[in-house]
Amino acid sequence: MTDATEGAPQPQQPAPVKMNILGQYVRDMSFENMLMQKGATGEINPEITVQVQLDAKKRPVDHQYEVISKYTVTSKNKADGSTLFLIELDYAGIFHIENVPEDQLHPFLLIECPRMIFPFVRRIVSDVTRDGGFPPYNMDTVDFVAIYRQEALRRAEAQKENATTN
Repeated sequence: MTDATEGAPQPQQPAPVKMNILGQYVRDMSFENMLMQKGATGEINPEITVQVQLDAKKRPVDHQYEVISKYTVTSKNKADGSTLFLIELDYAGIFHIENVPEDQLHPFLLIECPRMIFPFVRRIVSDVTRDGGFPPYNMDTVDFVAIYRQEALRRAEAQKENATTN
């Protein structure tokens, strides 16, 4: 008795995904300490919100991409809604990526790449808030999958809207 698959060609395994972080850097950052500028009056009870935007673009070198994460961290006083501080941080990573199927490259760039550099963003935000006179703010982990899905839905709705108005 012989195995039927013995002589048959075996399906070739896809090459493993290769990803290297070639570099990462702060593209732009600002920290505004409104509490110190305006002075504190009354009780302060901070409420912090974080907004994240993502972008990726191909670089001129083969297999290289720049992924930019834009964070807006706002702390407001719950009592009166006044802004205590505002951080705007654009943080980028340069990645060398190979063997990711073309149809999976976009989500890979906007989910996996920001996830890899997020610990550095968290550290910067923590250091800036501490150095700015506030307790260090350690951002919660960002759900990049949810952000990607929200953006995909927003784009699909915008395309539908454009199709119906044209």
